[in-house]
Amino acid sequence: MAEPVLGNPQNTIEILKKYNFTFQKKYGQNFLIDTHVLEKIIRAARIQKEDFVLEIGPGIGTMTQYLAQAAGRVAAVEIDRALIPILEDTLSRYGNVRIINEDVLKLDLGRLAEEESGGRPMKVVANLPYYITTPIIMGLFEKHVPIESITVMVQKEVADRMQAAPGTKDYGALSLAVQYYAEPYIAAFVPPNCFMPRPKVGSAVIRLNCHKKPPVLVKDEELLFRIIRASFNQRRKTLANGLSNAPDLAVSKDMIIDSIEKIGKEASVRGETLTLEEFAGLSNYMADYLAE
Repeated sequence: MAEPVLGNPQNTIEILKKYNFTFQKKYGQNFLIDTHVLEKIIRAARIQKEDFVLEIGPGIGTMTQYLAQAAGRVAAVEIDRALIPILEDTLSRYGNVRIINEDVLKLDLGRLAEEESGGRPMKVVANLPYYITTPIIMGLFEKHVPIESITVMVQKEVADRMQAAPGTKDYGALSLAVQYYAEPYIAAFVPPNCFMPRPKVGSAVIRLNCHKKPPVLVKDEELLFRIIRASFNQRRKTLANGLSNAPDLAVSKDMIIDSIEKIGKEASVRGETLTLEEFAGLSNYMADYLAE
């Protein structure tokens, strides 16, 4: 199979000139131009020959070439129509790649996994536009598609938030949501000069190993996340006040305080100090009240 050539900045510039490509600000496009980083991503994703890989936002196909070499099958999903002819060119020597011009959030990923790997869990790899990182990752989790792991390039501060522990400044709703679905591990930090054009912020490669089943038992998943969001919407407020002010939680303040005390906490506790297990317990007690 052909050797990847697009990790070289010169080859990237040539392709962009050949197709007179202009970067679209609305898509937040930053293409990787560092072979060491590309190799780190492939290692972090632990791609094997039998794997089916879903790549989100392949750009001009830089990482896709590396993925095609390492994996059995690759589906590259690109929203920008202007990039499709470029991808057809740069990936023409790789027979195991399928290019899909689509918004990944609108794609039937369960069907795609069925078609490409008989429904076996896929590995997701992406260099995502930073403005849409969280919606895409949460969208993948919430669809309950068969996914083994998600290895993504994200803004460094987002990676820090994903793996933050209770009581730290980075800990928030994103930390809890990610850790409910997966175990996060930061594989590498990537400076701005590894991209074209250069982003203003540092980046990180983070691997999310998806849990086969969530680490906590909850009676109502949607309620759990409503409670988590309400707890961090007003960080300065106590947990009891934050939850009693939440418009989408139809539970009285007395019930909230009672639920907080049942998990062994004072009514004055703040949401940022609670662990995922404690939020699960709180959610289950409140679910019981709502069921009455």
